[in-house]
Amino acid sequence: MSLKPAYAVKSNFLGLIHGAGSVGRLKQIHARLLISGAGRDRLAVAELIQSLAGFRNQVNYACRILQQVPFQLRSPFLLNLLFSGSSIGRNPRLVISLYKCAIGSGFFPNRYTFPVILRHCAKDLAIGEARQIHGVIFKLGFFCDIFVQNALLHVYGSCGKPEDARNLFDEMLVRDVVSWTGLISGYVKGGFLNEAVSLFQAMDEEPNEATLVSMLVAFGRLGHINAGRRIHGFVLKLRWENGLVVGNALLDMYVKSESLVDARKLFNELPHRDIISWTSIITGLVQCKQPKEALAIFRAMQASGLEPDKVTIASLLSACASLGALEIGKWIHEFIDRRGILWDVHISTAMIDMYAKSGCIVMALHLFGKMPHKNIFSWNALLGGLAMHGFGRRVIDHYDQMIKSGVAPNEVTFIVLLGACSHSGLVREGRFFFNAMTEVYGLSPRIEHYGCMVDLLCRAELLEEAFDLIKAMPMEADALIWCSILGVCRAPGGNQISRQMIVDYIEESSPADGGIYVLLSNLYAADDRWRDATRIRRLMGERGIMKEPGSSLVAVGGAVEEFGAGGNNRHPERAEIRRVLAVLHSHGAA
Repeated sequence: MSLKPAYAVKSNFLGLIHGAGSVGRLKQIHARLLISGAGRDRLAVAELIQSLAGFRNQVNYACRILQQVPFQLRSPFLLNLLFSGSSIGRNPRLVISLYKCAIGSGFFPNRYTFPVILRHCAKDLAIGEARQIHGVIFKLGFFCDIFVQNALLHVYGSCGKPEDARNLFDEMLVRDVVSWTGLISGYVKGGFLNEAVSLFQAMDEEPNEATLVSMLVAFGRLGHINAGRRIHGFVLKLRWENGLVVGNALLDMYVKSESLVDARKLFNELPHRDIISWTSIITGLVQCKQPKEALAIFRAMQASGLEPDKVTIASLLSACASLGALEIGKWIHEFIDRRGILWDVHISTAMIDMYAKSGCIVMALHLFGKMPHKNIFSWNALLGGLAMHGFGRRVIDHYDQMIKSGVAPNEVTFIVLLGACSHSGLVREGRFFFNAMTEVYGLSPRIEHYGCMVDLLCRAELLEEAFDLIKAMPMEADALIWCSILGVCRAPGGNQISRQMIVDYIEESSPADGGIYVLLSNLYAADDRWRDATRIRRLMGERGIMKEPGSSLVAVGGAVEEFGAGGNNRHPERAEIRRVLAVLHSHGAA
């Protein structure tokens, strides 16, 4: 009978603690706990410490309560009870601080304590604390416990230390599926994808969902679409296809492998979709250069009631930049401000790129000037925008500012610089930057850099130097390079010997781009060589090469409409559009 009042007192205190809305109120409850004698109840003490620690700058006070706990109550049970609370679980640094305080106050951990603490170390990427806890585990004799070992594997993998995880894995006498998955996941997170694949193939346990999710990430990044499809079949066999985590991992694998047909099919079949599902398909469409479809998916996402997160917003801004859809981009800008979304470096960079490519370079410069932190992607977005608007000298000036700020250029930076020099006729500066890539920064020029340099030389009518550069390239010239050099060949008064050498070289190399054949045919026609012009057109047909028709994209009412050349448009309002164009044409003729 005496237990009932004690239980009622404890229940009353727990209710007061849960209902307390301030630090002052919790301190009053603490005093009443001490006076009533309920301060010896482990659950009440744990709840009080958790609630206090959840308030800002109250960790030290919570630690003082821990230090005042009677010695006989400092058991592993109270310690584990303390760290199991959801009120502090969202703050891993707070849990780690309380753990240090508890150990320093004489509390004793057990085998159940370490997995919880190590999980929070993994969340906080606290590798230093994890190593210290590893030492404590070894000292206290818990090292051979498989649950503790698996927790250590997880924290080393999460903190980017796969080599430490592998050493621990090799020392384990007993391994289960969690052990294998922890090591494989660590290799995937660290970017050691081939090593992860080898481990998966050597695995002697039946994989679980977490294993397959990690492997889908690896196969997606490696572009191993067939291996990913085999896992998809395995998932269907085990009837896991309704799991959202596995479904999103499959979707991500297909997107990263650029298999958009499979990605769209899977997306449509998902019984449930979260923000990760929508973002994956939108990002994939943007990366595969289908921005119009990405915006259409976004409108469907809005209709479902979900709002975009930062990753979705960055992808949408990239789609707007590709389409020049300024009005949609402005709406996203307003949405960010209206929702109070933090302007981090990724969103700021995407916004700068969108405004620059949509013709608002002044706005792009304004946003760039407000950025507190800038990385190489931010600088490249601004430099690219300035180059697109023909501000070659300003590109070089901002490049100098970037170097002075301590940000090193990358391959994209030099593509922008060489493109700016090309369009501004800065031959000397272009040669300098092309040489600086290898001589100063140790970067190997790619086909894009050679293309910019050839275009620069061609625009300066340095045809023979451009041709020599093409012959010296370590790779085959692409369509853009040939189009640049053919454009110069068409100009009257050029070196006829060089022109014929280039024409012969192009015909022998058999390029697959239809635009090159059209330019070559037009070149012959300009020289009244009609038989050769006809021969080139016939050659296109024999080789099955078609020139992609041109198209225009227009943003109207939040949607992007595409109009192609050749009269094959199937727009639902094409008749009305033609009537309006006829009226406009008649007014122009008048």
